[in-house]
Amino acid sequence: MGDPAPVPPKVADSLALALVAASDAPILLLDGKLTVIAASASFSRAFQIDPAVTEGRSLFALGAGEWDVPQLRSLLSVTLARAAHIMPYEMDLKRPDHAPRRLVITAHLLDYADPANVRLMLAVSDVTDARLAERLKDDLLREKAVLYQELQHRIANSLQIIASVLMQSARRVASAETRGHLQDAHSRVMSVAALQQQLAASRLGDVELRGYFTELCDSIGASMIQDREKLFLRVEADDGVATADASVSLGLIVTELVINALKHAFPDDRAGGIVVSYASSGSDWSLSVTDDGVGIPRGPALPKPGLGTSIVEALARQLDGYVELATGHKGTRVSVTHKHAVTSRAVGADARF
Repeated sequence: MGDPAPVPPKVADSLALALVAASDAPILLLDGKLTVIAASASFSRAFQIDPAVTEGRSLFALGAGEWDVPQLRSLLSVTLARAAHIMPYEMDLKRPDHAPRRLVITAHLLDYADPANVRLMLAVSDVTDARLAERLKDDLLREKAVLYQELQHRIANSLQIIASVLMQSARRVASAETRGHLQDAHSRVMSVAALQQQLAASRLGDVELRGYFTELCDSIGASMIQDREKLFLRVEADDGVATADASVSLGLIVTELVINALKHAFPDDRAGGIVVSYASSGSDWSLSVTDDGVGIPRGPALPKPGLGTSIVEALARQLDGYVELATGHKGTRVSVTHKHAVTSRAVGADARF
């Protein structure tokens, strides 16, 4: 079978004219000199142009000459010359006594296989309202981001004030037990303040965990480690990232486990260290806090699980992870692991929390 016979120009023109007449969208049919052959009724209504004076006039002479835009001339000339495929062109139409309108213009060269009868179909879409809605949405998102950052900073500052009050109270009380509770509360509030500062710096995006854990541990160490030459706190993490919500839970887990190790792993001014580790592979990850302290004592005198245990287990479940404990005379390791193919479970968390 051979190629189909070309459509005669008169028949093709009739089809194009019928399409323009039936169109509910603003459409112009132009010849090779960019003179209007036909305009849809919707074009005349949209741009307040008398249809009686449209046909036979140059596109660039319509209205008060507002269509005579140099870039539009160039794009239509390139289209007529078949020099390139022209993507929809966006322009502002400025008319006397009218607000500017944002238009998207699409030009299609109609192939009549007759150089003497070139036709160009021009479709015009008014996207003014859509662009305005997009700008308003972008403005609202920017305003929301600024307010969110300000809120995070204010919360962090308020938490630091609360921590300062707790520490002052701890210095004044005579009861050693009460002082210990106040100091614990101070450490937790300070660590949450550090979390808030990190979230403020994240700008609503993913949080880079190495820097996040490092700053968090620096904050905890500054408030709880008296002698940095005898006791160290180090972070070893890969380039993993987490959402802001997940990073809060991970940060709180680190806080509880590190505070627990600092309180119990190094009695009698014992030297040692604590390492916070994080490793990820795809959606799987593992977070651990390891110390080289005295380990967890065994026997009937083992204390019941405390608040820290409940916090870590609840946060692990929230992250679809499970808790594991390994302890001995060379120290303790508590890890929280998330594996996509493994059902979440909880395994013997540290009873000293």
